[in-house]
Parts: sequence; structure tokens; C-alpha cells
Amino acid sequence: MAEIVKMPLLSDTMEEGTIAKWLVKEGDKVEEGDILAEIESDKATLEFESFFVGTVLKLVIQEGDSVAVNEPIAIIGEEGEDISGLLEDQEEESETAEESSKEEESKETEKESAAKEEKQEEKGTYEIPEGVEVITMPLLSDTMEEGTIASWVKKEGDSVEEGDILAEIESDKATLEFESFYAGVLLKILVKEGESIEVNEPIAVIGPEGTEVENVLDAFKTSGGEKEPQAKSAEKEQDKAEETSQPLKKAEEKTSDSEEKREGRIFASPLARRMAEDKGIDLADVKGSGENGRIVKKDIENYKPAEKPRKEITEKAQAFVPAGEEEFEEVRNSQMRKTIAKRLTASQFGAPHFYLTIEVDMEQAMSSRKAINNIPDTRISFNDMVIKATAMALRKHPQVNSQWTDEVTKIAKHIHIGVAVAVDDGLVVPVLKFADHQTLSQINSNVRELAGKAHDKKITPAEMEGSTFTVSNLGMFGIQEFTSIINQPNSCILSVGTIVEKPVVKDGQIVVGHTMKLTLACDHRTVDGATGAKFLETLRIYLENPVTMLA
Repeated sequence: MAEIVKMPLLSDTMEEGTIAKWLVKEGDKVEEGDILAEIESDKATLEFESFFVGTVLKLVIQEGDSVAVNEPIAIIGEEGEDISGLLEDQEEESETAEESSKEEESKETEKESAAKEEKQEEKGTYEIPEGVEVITMPLLSDTMEEGTIASWVKKEGDSVEEGDILAEIESDKATLEFESFYAGVLLKILVKEGESIEVNEPIAVIGPEGTEVENVLDAFKTSGGEKEPQAKSAEKEQDKAEETSQPLKKAEEKTSDSEEKREGRIFASPLARRMAEDKGIDLADVKGSGENGRIVKKDIENYKPAEKPRKEITEKAQAFVPAGEEEFEEVRNSQMRKTIAKRLTASQFGAPHFYLTIEVDMEQAMSSRKAINNIPDTRISFNDMVIKATAMALRKHPQVNSQWTDEVTKIAKHIHIGVAVAVDDGLVVPVLKFADHQTLSQINSNVRELAGKAHDKKITPAEMEGSTFTVSNLGMFGIQEFTSIINQPNSCILSVGTIVEKPVVKDGQIVVGHTMKLTLACDHRTVDGATGAKFLETLRIYLENPVTMLA
């Protein structure tokens, strides 16, 4: 009688297996204990023995294919035996088990539905009236999970027109102005300034004056937060962004404690705010000369602090002044800082990191850069040269330009290099698209533009998405060598140190040289040591022979 051979459980955590290689073919005679196949589990590739005697009548699974544990992979029986209905019977058994499982799920769903209906009956049949809208926390970036209300521009009772700015919302990447897509009265603010809430959770209610807000919120919760007009608003927001192809408006930063003490909000241009922060000037002490008292650049440039009375301390009083005082300053974690912490923690402990370091002779790179920068209207940096060399090396070592998923390893055929940029709130990674197709001067121009947008908080989510590899450079800060945490879903990140003048050996002689250390952090799930080493060797060749990057 024919027997169905099933995918074996080769480890306690195995859920499916892959037929790495069949060691028999259809028609072969097998004895108990003969090796049928090599099967790849989640931990190793093992030989799989036959527990039956007979002829291999059918190989159900092909080499390289995967199947769940206990699913058929082959049939062994007597030569010429009819097996046409054997797999169908197996499928019927599986379907019966699946239907039984679905019936149980259906019963659970019915119970949940009944409970939900009962709850709705308790609350009544109130529906959200026409013209009343529950405003939810918008999705301002593809990676945003929650947002913080930096400030409310409108207050309860204010009339709102379509297009009015309702609030300034801090996402994981920037602080943005949030427009209303509805007209009416701001009936209720549900989230206070400084508070955070998850995406799609209610933050406010807009509608005709006199609307019973509590009933509206009850109806909204009963419906599970599903309301067609609100969905349309998200589509409208996306359409508007696509049509204009302009960066999202940058919101002004949240006012400081001293600003909040002043009556109303302090209005200042972004440049004025930055200049004031750099100079340590309190905007509450500055009188604005712009429209409606707005503080502009010249107000900061012309600002002269008023003299404050000095406190005289007598020698006797000084004797009682303590040598020091223990004190902490609490700074609220921004959404960007929270996201950085969450993602880097997940990357560090989720991806098995290992590090490879090389030292590169930068003499030729220094002379080549000097020659290029002598060309009128041309300017490149060492970072541009590293990015160009990295892009070219990735083309020769595509395994490094990859991503790990539970099912497959995705090897990107395009090269999008993320360039880590430090900003006030943390770190952002603008993405240089198709870096291998750009010249050194194009790389310089595009990186400078992206970095400028990042510093000004004008960079859009689209400009920070899709990297396949990341470069982090701390050389400008004098750091000689460091390691970075991989920017997932990338497989690798390159850490670039400063150029150091040091004694080196050339042609058997000790001479003064200039070297730079590069450290590659690799995800061991996708990149092995030898693969990373070969990539770094190619990168070294390009940097030590810059003329090869101009070909």
C-alpha cells in the first residue's frame, strides 16, 4: 500500500522545510534507512531517511521548493500502484481540519459581533450627524506610529475654514503644520499640547455649534473609528502633496517656557529662531519688526540685551554658599528621538552585527580632490568621493546591497545610498537615489541640498525612504574610528573616520602618509565575513586610485 512521505520536523522551532536536493528519483527502489533527500530546516541542512520500503512513485515537491511541516513531499509504494486519489484524500483531510478551524473562528466572531451589538444597543442608535467630523492623528510619514501636538493654532470655539492650520504636529521626522479639510466650529480638543497619541486616534471634533460632542465620540468609538469622510481626508491630503510636489510646510518649533508666559504665541521666522538659539537669545525679549510683530532676521541681528541688575553677595553670605548643587534638567523626548531609540534598539538586538575595518591610503585621493576643486565652479568633498566609491563597489558586490526578510533575501539592483545627517533632534538619513549613476559633482550638489533640507526641517518623507546602503561620516569631527548600528532594512552601514597624518611604510621606507579608517557593520544573516571583506577591498582600490572613479 502506498505511503505518503511528509515534511519531517527536524528542529523544535521548524515550521517549514526546503528540499535542498533529492537523492532519489521517481522509479527508484528504496529500502528502510535509505537517504531520500537533503532537507534544509531553520537551523541546518540534514539528510532525511526513508521509513518505508518500495518504489518512489512520485516526488511531490521539487528541489528548492519549501513546504510546511507534515505536508506531503513524496509517495512510496508498489511499482505500478494507482496513487491518483491518494493526494486528493490528503487534501480533503486538510480541508476538513481547516473547515473545522474556520467554524471555531466563526463562532468566536459571532460572539464578538453579538457583544458589540449588545454594547451598541446599550449606547443607543445615535449616528454622527452630517457635517460633524472627528479629526484623527494624521499619518505624516511612512514610519510614523504616533504624533505629538506641539501646539494648537486654533482653540475650542474658533471657526475653522477648509485649509486653515489646526495644529503643529511633531512626527518622528519633523514638526509639520496640519491643515483642516473641513469647515465648522472647533467643538472639542481631545489632546493637549505636548501630549502624544497614536496615528488614527481622535484629536479633535469639528462641526456645527451646539453639537453633542460626547454622543459623537461614543458613535465614533462604536463604529471602530471607521468613517468614510475621514478616510477621504487622508486621500485628499496625499493628493494635495502629490499635485504640488512641494515639501510639507515646516512648522515653527514649540515655544519655550518663557515664551509660553507671554500673552499669545510668539511669531518668528525659522531663520530668526535658529539665529536666536545659536546666540542664546530669548525670543520673549525680542521685539519683532515684521508683519503683525513677527520676529525676523534683522531683529536678532540688532538685538541688544537690556542690562540686568547684578546681585551683590557679601563675604559673609559667600561663606554659606554651597560648593555645588545636584540638579537635573528634564528634556522631553521628541518623536524623532523616540523613533531613533526604538529602531536602533530593534536593529542592534534583531540583526546579528559584525564589524570589519580597513585603513586606506588617502594620498592620491587628496591630490585628486585638490586638482578637481581647482576647476572653476567645481567643488567636491572627501565624503563625496567615499559615496561614489561605495556606489561603484556595491555594483560589483550586490550581496552587500541587500535586505533580509523571513522568506527571502532581497538583493537590490538599484543603489540608493542613505547619508546620515545630524540635526538638532537627532539623526536623519536623506537618500541619494541611483548614486552609482551620478558624477562626483552631482553627488556633492545633491548631498548638500538634502542635508540643508534636513537641517531646516524641510526634508520630505519621500526624500528619506528607500535606502539600500548607508554611509555615516564623523571624520569632520576628528573621529578616527567608530562603529555604527545598521540602518534597517539595509544589510550594511559604512562608518567613515577622519584622515590622519602618520608614519607609514612605503617601499621599505618610513615616510609621512595620510590614512583613513573605514568600518563596515554587516548583518550576518545576509552578508558573510568574506563577502564584506571583498567589498571593502574593492572600495579601497577605488579610493586609493580615484582616476578609476572618473572613467
